[in-house]
Amino acid sequence: MLESILIFKTNITTETDLLIVKAALDTHHQIERWTIDQTDVDCVLRVISHHLSYADVNRLISGLNYNCEELTY
Repeated sequence: MLESILIFKTNITTETDLLIVKAALDTHHQIERWTIDQTDVDCVLRVISHHLSYADVNRLISGLNYNCEELTY
């Protein structure tokens, strides 16, 4: 199965934000890897998962009270 890379625009900007999101993403069993580029204007979140959809990740991040929307290029 090919990896699915899901890319989002977020408002995860501070170290505190990062720690909150890290706790949720690190423990999610369906997430292979993830990164957040806080130096990018869009604070780009990349999630690698074989099972999750954009909607799944959006619900997870939105549930932590952060903005999260699919980023298309």
